[in-house]
Amino acid sequence: MTGKSPARPRLTDRRDLWWVEPLLTVVTLVAFGIYALWVALQNQNYEWGPYLSPFYSPKLEASWWPFSSAFLVLWAPLGFRATCYYYRKAYYRAFFWDPPACAVAEMRKSYTGERQFPFVLNNLHRYFWYIIVVVTAFLWYDTVRAFFFEDGFGVGVGSLVMLVNVVLLSYYTFSCHSFRHLAGGCMDCVSANKVRHGLWKGISQLNLKHSLWAWLSMFSVALTDAYIRLVASGVITDLRIF
Repeated sequence: MTGKSPARPRLTDRRDLWWVEPLLTVVTLVAFGIYALWVALQNQNYEWGPYLSPFYSPKLEASWWPFSSAFLVLWAPLGFRATCYYYRKAYYRAFFWDPPACAVAEMRKSYTGERQFPFVLNNLHRYFWYIIVVVTAFLWYDTVRAFFFEDGFGVGVGSLVMLVNVVLLSYYTFSCHSFRHLAGGCMDCVSANKVRHGLWKGISQLNLKHSLWAWLSMFSVALTDAYIRLVASGVITDLRIF
């Protein structure tokens, strides 16, 4: 016996830049979270003409609420994304290194699954899906309104920005695992119902790129708000195409 403690096992033998992906995930999610909080605290420049920022949709105004109206809305998309199966995979790996990448050692010493607080709240994902469908419907209503100006129907750059945003959000919402389960995953023999089987197969195809829709829709929400905010504050002018 030499009295020396055993050598600590190496984290990984990988020599590629495996840490880049989790690092980018941390930076992106933190940046988006800071931006979303800043937007909610502003409580101004979120509306211009027929345009309404997605951070404030549906537009709720309550005399009893002393804070920004965005806080009455943001809990729903925040809860939906925080409990999303894909985002859970992303932030478990990026923030908790559980594990950060393939063939890289985990940092935790024990595993309790999602049975303890706050991770047990992830089981609410399917209920957040029902709520987010309602929010998405309001976003579609806002997008339709974005094509109607004071002088009638028209197409502005903001109209198109909002349209792209709501399409991406719809792809993200309706490619969700919870919707796929609702369509047919809960059945013992889904092929016995042709309608539900067809819907399940269609959602399954969308679900293959669920992670792509998750990221694109997150970026589009921020960019849509930024565009409307810049127009409302007079920094830029909305170009009327038609």
